[in-house]
Amino acid sequence: MTTDRDEIAEIVRVFFAAFSTDDGVAERMAALRALFLPEAIIIRTCGGEPAVYDVESFIAPRQALLTDGTLTDFREWAEDGHTDLYGDIAQHFCAYGKTGGRGMKSLQLVRTGAGWRISAAAWDDER
Repeated sequence: MTTDRDEIAEIVRVFFAAFSTDDGVAERMAALRALFLPEAIIIRTCGGEPAVYDVESFIAPRQALLTDGTLTDFREWAEDGHTDLYGDIAQHFCAYGKTGGRGMKSLQLVRTGAGWRISAAAWDDER
């Protein structure tokens, strides 16, 4: 039987696996898109004014970067992290690595009729 924690761990895995220049970018981006509530917000801080994205304005430029030759041999992966869970809400906070750096990401999740979905994400990279 799949537990809530198992389902959230799979969401985290699919989220990070999406950011790779390996073959299958379009399929991974479609899988990433399906992880989010349509109204989700994504926020990048990284030392400046926060940049706030909706799902499409977050995914589209990243898909282009992963396929247009701007990035080569790129990937991201989750490192140490933990999930806090209460009823129908959860948060996964973790370190992550990426080709050329690392940072921290926070994923806020809610349980829906279709399963767990990301309602918000925020990240900050090491400087």
